[in-house]
Amino acid sequence: MAAVTDSCSFSSFSKCITKHLNLCYHVDFDSHVLKGRVALTVEVLEDKFSTLTLDTRDLKIFKVTANGQEAKFALGVLDAVKGTPLEISLPFELSRGQHVIVEVTYETSPKASALQWFAPEQTAGKKHPYLFSQCQAIHCRAMVPCQDTPSVKHTYYAQVSVPRELVALMSAVRDGQEVDPEDSNRTIFRFRQTVPMPSYLIAIVVGALEYRKVGPRSSVWSEKELVDLAAFEFSETESMLRIAEDLVGPYVWQQYDILVLPPSFPYGGMENPCLTFATPTLLAGDKSLSNVIAHEIAHSWTGNLVTNKTWEHFWLNEGHTVYLERMIGRFLQSEQFRQFMAIGGWKELKETVNTLGAKSPFTNLVINLDGVDPDDSFSSIPYEKGFALLYHLEELMGGPEVFMGFIKSYIQLFAYRSVTTEDWKNYLFSYFKDKVDILNKVDWNTWMHTPGMPPVKPQYDTTLADACTALCQRWKKASEEDLANFSPNDLKAFSSHQLIEFLAQLLQEEALPLTHVKKMQEMYNFNNINNSEIRFRWLRVCLRAKWEDAVPLALKMVTEQGRMKFTRPLYRELYNFEKFREKVVSNFMKNRPSMHQVTASLVAKDLKVDQTQSTGF
Repeated sequence: MAAVTDSCSFSSFSKCITKHLNLCYHVDFDSHVLKGRVALTVEVLEDKFSTLTLDTRDLKIFKVTANGQEAKFALGVLDAVKGTPLEISLPFELSRGQHVIVEVTYETSPKASALQWFAPEQTAGKKHPYLFSQCQAIHCRAMVPCQDTPSVKHTYYAQVSVPRELVALMSAVRDGQEVDPEDSNRTIFRFRQTVPMPSYLIAIVVGALEYRKVGPRSSVWSEKELVDLAAFEFSETESMLRIAEDLVGPYVWQQYDILVLPPSFPYGGMENPCLTFATPTLLAGDKSLSNVIAHEIAHSWTGNLVTNKTWEHFWLNEGHTVYLERMIGRFLQSEQFRQFMAIGGWKELKETVNTLGAKSPFTNLVINLDGVDPDDSFSSIPYEKGFALLYHLEELMGGPEVFMGFIKSYIQLFAYRSVTTEDWKNYLFSYFKDKVDILNKVDWNTWMHTPGMPPVKPQYDTTLADACTALCQRWKKASEEDLANFSPNDLKAFSSHQLIEFLAQLLQEEALPLTHVKKMQEMYNFNNINNSEIRFRWLRVCLRAKWEDAVPLALKMVTEQGRMKFTRPLYRELYNFEKFREKVVSNFMKNRPSMHQVTASLVAKDLKVDQTQSTGF
């Protein structure tokens, strides 16, 4: 088999691999840079080895040494997607199996794509600055010169110097703190990550943070303004961890903490080991959004322990994680609940395919990223098309218990490794060797390499969705005279998840008349619901009905939080309301500096502010 290459990385990981990083950071809030030094322990995979290439983006490189001897280095040509290769010439030759410690002294850029710097007024507390990182998919190179590919896994130690009134956390186990010997106004925090992991899972946060314990191996961290609500919201963390362990084996990362970030964080969560990053949009006060934390917990096995070898195979991370997340939901609630969540996922998949276009190569399960920024390909496809494939296989192979046996075995076999779709498929056929004739009938090419919807639509149990469908159809078919027949009691037996499903179904229909939407607000008072998933869908229903009163509410939501799942579709709906297009673009331009860079660049393309058009979601 040909050696795996990564089109998103310059690093020659077929010639050498990083085994360990030792990081030192001085966090400078005045200049918005990390002053850094990293020592990479590199194992050589070939004889007569004397040069290596690391990934960088916008880094200033001051000095490079190899085993303490000065080494020559040069930054190569800038690539718009991959950044700049750092070519290092060693002062000696090495043989296969030998190790070298390469130390790089450097500084990040104030505009580093991995880092988000907040002024005090952008935080909940308004008193102290804040820093957080987001390295997935290929942004770690803007924070650390490294082999920035999920094909390579390594351990890391770190020490981070920050102003003494602030706290530093990383995706690692905390290992003590001390006064900075070079500046008594600063504190050094130490961290150890002893489980090998890919570079995109390196994470750092610095802020005025507090914590509350929510379990024997879990704490919730945030600014003090949110910490108690967060502790309430995530109080079921330990029970979810135990269910996951029962399903797929021991949790190997020691600590499972959750950090609630400032509102501009672009994702629902980020599965950084030992420290899941979570959006404050989860803090609905009703524990209805715990499936997001179940998803991030599941990543501890599917993604962090077993990792996609390159970003073309991202579905291996996300499809398996959605499958495991919904299995956790099955044990916490019921099989009907798992089926209900799968129905919602299928609708999200259909909407994504409609948005991207049924012939878009980004609707393939396995995609081609040559010359493409993985951020531009980000969508629900790897999550929901991946889940749909796994659920289809579950039905073919004998049900959830049988298929979970495969998932657990797959995780145990490939733990601490990175895999391709071919690796996964080969093991699937090996595990179910007595059912190969059934597996051979699966339309693998259409599932994996053909754009659009999957070739098979799973048959889900609609019990919990039927009430949502019935109410949706009542509103769809209602005449002006029928509006008097609706009442607040329509929703009396609905869970938060069913409210989300009801609104999601409305969004799949033709836009409701404005009279209907106004009546819906009068009866159900959706404007006063804090649950972000409900609010987001409700505002889209309003905007499609051209209700002008919804415009300021939608502008408020896209400004107060930066989660891409909400921000991009809402901005697109606002942009389609032509009367307010100028106001919408003006709102974006005004708030762009405080948005996360990834979100801002993609929304700019959605609003046609930038010349290039995004094909991503």
